[in-house]
Amino acid sequence: MRETQSRTGLAVRTFTPGRAADRPAVLLVHGFGSDGHQDWVATGIAPALAEAGQEVIVPDLRGHGDSPAPSAAGEAGATALVADLLAVLDEAGAGTFDAIGYSLGARLAWELPTAAPGRLRRTVLGGLSPAEPFEAVDVAALHRAVADGTEPADPFTAMIAGMVRAHGDRAAGLALCVEGLRGTPFAPRSWTGDTPPVFVVGKDDMMTRGIEQVVDLVEGAELVTVPGEHHEVLAGAGFRRTVLEALTG
Repeated sequence: MRETQSRTGLAVRTFTPGRAADRPAVLLVHGFGSDGHQDWVATGIAPALAEAGQEVIVPDLRGHGDSPAPSAAGEAGATALVADLLAVLDEAGAGTFDAIGYSLGARLAWELPTAAPGRLRRTVLGGLSPAEPFEAVDVAALHRAVADGTEPADPFTAMIAGMVRAHGDRAAGLALCVEGLRGTPFAPRSWTGDTPPVFVVGKDDMMTRGIEQVVDLVEGAELVTVPGEHHEVLAGAGFRRTVLEALTG
C-alpha cells in the first residue's frame, strides 16, 4: 500500500495489483463520518481487489480521515466531492475505472457516469439511501451544537450532532459536509452509465428502505441483499463476495 496526497489535498491510499490482470483501476469511496482505511482497508476489501488484479485507489473524502476539512459548505457538496474524486483518478492516470461506494460513497458514485462520461465500467452501490438523509437537518442548530454544545431541539438534528461531535476536532468540518450535502440533495432520476450497477443492502438496514425505487430506474440493475444492518454490511463476507463477483466475474 502506498499513501500519498493528491493535488486537491486529499489523502489517498493506493494498492498495487498482486498479479497482472486486464482490468481498470477501482475507486473505493467510503461513507459519511468514516474514512478509506476503516471502510475498505480494515475490512479486507481493498487488499482482496488488489490480489485479484486491480489497482485500488482509496481516497479519504474532504473533511474525513487524513484529508483536509472544507473551508466552506460549497467545498463539501456532492458536486465538489465528485470533482475531488475525479481529480484523484486523473492523477492516477485512470482513464477508465470501476467504482464501489458505500452509503455516502454510493451516493457520490451514482454521479460518476454523468461527471465522467464513458469512463466508468462496473459499479457497486452499497448501503445507498433512496432519499437525502441530511435534508431534514437544521443546519444552523447543527453548527451551534458543534460550536458551543447547544443541544438541537429537533431529535434528528440532535442525533446527527452527536455523531459529528464524536469526531472531536474534525466536527466542524463534518458539519460543513452535512450543510454541503443538504444543499445538493440526492434526487436520482436515471443512470447514465453504460453498465447497470449492482446494489447491495443489508437485510436489517433501515437506511436503505425503499431502495427498490432507485433500482427500478436502471434497466438491468441487480439488487443483492446480505446479512446485517447499515454498519455491519461492509465487514461481512456477503458484501465482499458480491463486490469481487461484480468486478472480476
